[in-house]
Amino acid sequence: MWFWEVDRVLMLLVFLLIAIGLVAVAAASPATARRYSDGAHVVAPMFYFWRQLIWVALSVPVMILVSMVPLTLARRGALIGAGICIVLLALLPFVGSEVNGARRWISLGFSDLQPSEFLKPLFIVSTAWILSLRARDSELPMTLMLGITGALTAVVAVLLMIQPDFGQTMVFGIVWIILLTVAGISPAIIAALGGLALAGVVSAYFFYSTARIRIDSFLWPTKEKALAEHYQTNMAEQTLTSGGLFGTGPGSGQVKFKLPEAHTDYIFSVIGEEFGLLACGAIAILYVAIILRVLLKLIDEEDAFKLLAATGLVAQFGVQAFINMAVNTGLAPSKGMTLPFISYGGSSMVALSIGMGLLLAFTRRNPYLKRSPYTVRWSGT
Repeated sequence: MWFWEVDRVLMLLVFLLIAIGLVAVAAASPATARRYSDGAHVVAPMFYFWRQLIWVALSVPVMILVSMVPLTLARRGALIGAGICIVLLALLPFVGSEVNGARRWISLGFSDLQPSEFLKPLFIVSTAWILSLRARDSELPMTLMLGITGALTAVVAVLLMIQPDFGQTMVFGIVWIILLTVAGISPAIIAALGGLALAGVVSAYFFYSTARIRIDSFLWPTKEKALAEHYQTNMAEQTLTSGGLFGTGPGSGQVKFKLPEAHTDYIFSVIGEEFGLLACGAIAILYVAIILRVLLKLIDEEDAFKLLAATGLVAQFGVQAFINMAVNTGLAPSKGMTLPFISYGGSSMVALSIGMGLLLAFTRRNPYLKRSPYTVRWSGT
């Protein structure tokens, strides 16, 4: 039954994205290996590709298994998992490994665990469940739902800013506002939250050094403290455009060897150099296709929880992809955000697979159950 109920087109698009990611990591691996090699330790040119292949071999079965999970079990698992991840976030300042001035990872010996990556899909499903309670009881005040989910989001934001991780904080905040909009919060409240978000960014600039340096590097790159950050975004733009429309060819890129984090944050630029701007455009279209596929499936969805959870998951997927591509093209300051299913990373790949598995579970449809787009049983208003 799973094979007939699951969205096979959506799954095919995701598998295509994963395959592109393997090719991209193979292209970026030699540059990263050279960067992290020194006289005492030499990293093999294809080291990161083989590691990514292992993570893909682990993640794909996880995604398929999660997509088979019943709705009730998915909700309960998300609530428990979100609680565990929040506890791990709180422990990071004490037990986390510091990399490039940030404590975002817990060392497991064979790999590093990034709790915030796993929290994203679990937070979304938990928030969707809280907001969907009003569909069962219309007497529940929407302000109560707003307060509970707002407090949860605030706790996560504070823990992320301590790391510091400004980019992930933005993702959580944006997805929360999207979920509130779908749940039927009044436009006035949404506008007020937007104003608070803008005020938060301004406050971060004045009181949060990491955000200030990155914003300065984007707006005023000549400032002394912003030079290092600007170097990354400047090299990303040079790498992206150096291949022209069709690229230099697989393995022929040279500018990528000057690019920091070529296998993670700036892998989109490596694709531009070796496979061309047309390939980058095709990848962007693929992300849009996945988002539209999910949204079209949700047009006639009657279950409030499934509607909110699936919308939030695909919003997180799209926002993360957009931020990464915006950084690589110089449209946004550096965020340290991976490109979904394409960037190298164990925590990122497994967490994204869990999120996509949940998305596949929430968009499963009985092929014999006909739904009318004109029948609406739930309204968030």
